Amino acid sequence: MSCYVILSEKKWHIDLFQNLQKCFFDSNWILIKNKKDFNFNNLNSISPTKIFIPHWSYLIPSEIYNNFECIVFHMTDLPYGRGGSPLQNLIVKGHETTKITAIKVGKGIDTGDYYNKRDLSLSGTAQEIFIRSNSIIEEMINEIITKDLIPKAQVGEEVKFKRRRPEESDISNLTSLKMIYDYIRMLDADDYPNAFLETPFFKFEFYKSSFDSKSNSVLSNVRITKK
Repeated sequence: MSCYVILSEKKWHIDLFQNLQKCFFDSNWILIKNKKDFNFNNLNSISPTKIFIPHWSYLIPSEIYNNFECIVFHMTDLPYGRGGSPLQNLIVKGHETTKITAIKVGKGIDTGDYYNKRDLSLSGTAQEIFIRSNSIIEEMINEIITKDLIPKAQVGEEVKFKRRRPEESDISNLTSLKMIYDYIRMLDADDYPNAFLETPFFKFEFYKSSFDSKSNSVLSNVRITKK
């Protein structure tokens, strides 16, 4: 029996895991959510056919990717957008659409051969985009398994992204309402640092925003805490 691992610390990938269990009911599926469980000894006892990684915030040790086929789903049209915080970097650069690229994990960051690509809209909040990507990643995994896809080399000009830092969520120096709206929505997801403003005494964190083109204004919920 084939055995597949889904590796993700994000709760919205539980649905992805359950859908794949139903689709490939004759295979064994295992969900790993915690870093402590993602180690060579544990994987060696599982002996997975493939490890699918829709979201993981940690480096994958060479001991693992050299011994198991690890496939990560990166939210850019690689080799464009290698590196961290792809969703946020894309929106900051004005992109309205992107591709999800499934790549084989290797030594370089996002440099591995790719299996397939699919289009993804960047409209809505970060949470909505991540949830929307679930069905797309499910299709990609289905194709990788059923067609036994062989990865091929990435082609094109490399563009690198830097992982964004929490302090870059400060919107106090932004110069347009569109930029403010984009910052709020691109950081509006579970476990992400919300867009914020600070005064000497308070911190204002913004979420659930909308852009009103008629009045040229941004509407948003705000959480105010004392510093």
